Amino acid sequence: MTEQTSRELGYREVTSGLQFPEGPIAMTDGSVVLVEIARGTLSRVNVASGAIEVVADCGGGPNGAALGPDGHVYVCNNGGYFEWHTTDGITIPGPNTGGHAGGSIQRIDVATGEVDTVYTSCDGQPLVAPNDLVFDDAGGMWFTDHGVQRGEHADRPGLLYAKADGSRIEGKAYGTDSTNGVGLSPRGDRVYVSETISGTVWEWPVARPGVLALTDPPIDSGSHSGGTLLFDAPPGNLFDSLAVDGEGWVCVATIGQGGITCVAPDGSAAEHVPLPDPLITNVCFGGPGHGSDDYRVAYATASSSGKLFELVWPRPGLQLLRRR
Repeated sequence: MTEQTSRELGYREVTSGLQFPEGPIAMTDGSVVLVEIARGTLSRVNVASGAIEVVADCGGGPNGAALGPDGHVYVCNNGGYFEWHTTDGITIPGPNTGGHAGGSIQRIDVATGEVDTVYTSCDGQPLVAPNDLVFDDAGGMWFTDHGVQRGEHADRPGLLYAKADGSRIEGKAYGTDSTNGVGLSPRGDRVYVSETISGTVWEWPVARPGVLALTDPPIDSGSHSGGTLLFDAPPGNLFDSLAVDGEGWVCVATIGQGGITCVAPDGSAAEHVPLPDPLITNVCFGGPGHGSDDYRVAYATASSSGKLFELVWPRPGLQLLRRR
């Protein structure tokens, strides 16, 4: 197992009162757009004042968000996959016991709040609970389906690729379990996925946009379709969503030992950045408009306490959609 060290970073609480925030996007105007899963909205946070404004009512469970090539925000909506339990101001998700019909990929016009549904199925099978997404330089999105778990919907892909215009959606990796975060290397030649329950990070080489180098079409063998294990977290840690920084470190929001676990590109080293919430669920990097030309400002969602934290990152961040 790769040895993990701890790295203390200063942080600032930007705002509180969010309803299980996730999917942060650092916008060029200096604000942060994110989803509030328990509220069912896409919301905007004024980083200077902490004010929260609802951008759109997504319904269901908006779980991850990314800025698309057309300037719209694309959302992985889990369709209400979780139920919410709040005690002493701490919110924790649990399985939905009242039935769950499936999720979708949504497109949101941030200027008007209009919400369109782009995808609800792949190869004739409903999406279960889409979780996180990232766009490549060709304008396509890699996304995960968290509802695909061993013993439940195991015949469906946990990692998928789709075009933003709704013209193409394909399963890419099978045999995964509770897939959550997804990210691309700075060159776009590797795709990374975190699994929640196992606390692992997997990687696949990418030959060209939307095509895995070794396993396309996918190998339906129950073995992550040829993926390679990059990192296995210490016991007691679960993995949520992730971002890749400018030096290729895979930065995974960590549940349990709340914070961000950062894994070197070759898996040879790992460091944990602690934050004061046991359910840190996502991280993104901000550049112009956020006081950093090299994207060294990071924003992390602290979901159980409903907060957004700001950190100065020790390495350059990564400007999405412009990797090469």
